Amino acid sequence: QAQLVESGGGLVQAGGSLRLSCAASGFTFSNSAMGWFRQANGKGTEFLAMISSSGGTTDYADSVKGRFTISRDNARKTLYLQMNSLKSEDTAVYYCAAKITYGARDFYHYPYRGEGTQVTVSP
Repeated sequence: QAQLVESGGGLVQAGGSLRLSCAASGFTFSNSAMGWFRQANGKGTEFLAMISSSGGTTDYADSVKGRFTISRDNARKTLYLQMNSLKSEDTAVYYCAAKITYGARDFYHYPYRGEGTQVTVSP
């Protein structure tokens, strides 16, 4: 059974950093493209970043480009999101997701999705 478990969320001051992790199991992680998404209170799910199965190709939303970095360790079956220069508007629940093909920016196009981890950025 495929499972994705996010961790690393928490409370941080504006300007600070966090690194989120997403541990994968139950499917072939190294063959899967991965994505990070978030959902703030009362808003829809927002694409943040995606990475190809090898890690050689990445793409970012304009809202996080230059501040967030997606990476992966296929040996550890783990996806990461390094978040720097955090702003109060980055407050949201953050989700990771997996699918075979690279390129989707719609969270619901990913068949495997985690339960999320809360990130709160104080002003």
